[in-house]
Amino acid sequence: MAKRVGIIGCGTIGSQLALAVDSGQVKNATLVSLFDVVKGSAQSLSSKLKSAPKPFDDFGRFMSQDCDVVVEAASQEAARKFAKPVLDAGRDLLVMSVGALADRELLASLQSSKGRVYIPTGAIAGIDAIRAVKHLLDSVTLTTTKAPKALAGAPFFETSSIRLDEIKKSTVIYEGPAADAVKKFPANVNVAAVLSLAGIGFDRTKVRIVADPAYTTNQHEITATGSFGKFQFTVNNVPSPGNPKTSYLAVLSAIECLRSVCESGMRIGS
Repeated sequence: MAKRVGIIGCGTIGSQLALAVDSGQVKNATLVSLFDVVKGSAQSLSSKLKSAPKPFDDFGRFMSQDCDVVVEAASQEAARKFAKPVLDAGRDLLVMSVGALADRELLASLQSSKGRVYIPTGAIAGIDAIRAVKHLLDSVTLTTTKAPKALAGAPFFETSSIRLDEIKKSTVIYEGPAADAVKKFPANVNVAAVLSLAGIGFDRTKVRIVADPAYTTNQHEITATGSFGKFQFTVNNVPSPGNPKTSYLAVLSAIECLRSVCESGMRIGS
């Protein structure tokens, strides 16, 4: 029986996931409903899909629909607000805005809920390896390098004196723990949250953010050391079409995660 899928958030990632299910790219799945707080957004996306999922701007009505898997593809705020009700209703949840899980209380509440939580690896590589040696890790550092325009609008700049339009060369604009980074750059470093959950936690995982006007890709470099040895992973991602803050790999990772949730058969990795 096909899994019934609902999507929260009809922006770049939500739209791409909807198209993947609608086109049959994700097999054994049927898109039944869309939700976005922006009036008309869900309706606009639904009108482009042959499956014509029901559009909603009211969460209660969205939750009244029969659904097996709900994808959160909106924002950290949406994840904090809607994740628990989805899971308490016995539905499985795929979380894209993983930075919200830096909230220990929220994370604990989700882990004790009825439904299952799925987290895509996002725009980085090596997560299976990090998980395998998590008990042997001494340090984990993520260095993210993006063009200044890809960092624009982050809450970090509300209190910082740094002006992105004045950056002319590679500049480290932030260094700190992942717990802080995911709050100050919620649309840029959800990968830091994935890495933290897989490894040594939000407080011990270090994040460095670099603005470089010469970059046309979004680069994520992971360095992990411990008694097992040393890992180094570097991924240079093309920005997602229509949203330079999001790497295209993050969209592809979300589609692959949803496919693994809905489809049976061989599974490679964790």
